[in-house]
Amino acid sequence: MPATRMTQHLSTEAARAARQWYIADASDQVLGRLATRIAATLRGKHRPTFAPHIDAGDFVIVVNAAAVRLTGTKENNKRYHRHTNYPGGVKTLTAAEMRAKHPTRLVRAAVEGMLPKNRL
Repeated sequence: MPATRMTQHLSTEAARAARQWYIADASDQVLGRLATRIAATLRGKHRPTFAPHIDAGDFVIVVNAAAVRLTGTKENNKRYHRHTNYPGGVKTLTAAEMRAKHPTRLVRAAVEGMLPKNRL
């Protein structure tokens, strides 16, 4: 009979206890590249103990969100849509308008689009 090999797994509590806080400076950073690094940090993919079923990612604070950079013609051509839940209530903003009104939503929308759409 072959010997069974036991693997050791990190428990959920131990993974959550090791969470850290990071500060990301968005000034003069390209939006997509910054968002991928933030999304990976939020999920915990930078850790050797990553497991997709455990919410063991770190916390990220983004500063200078208004100074993030968009490449090409995305400043005027990229559009953000939302709906007011009223008939005909689709509101559309360009990236330049979004940066002027709500600069944090610009970064938040990019990061949320890169995170999995599940309970974690």
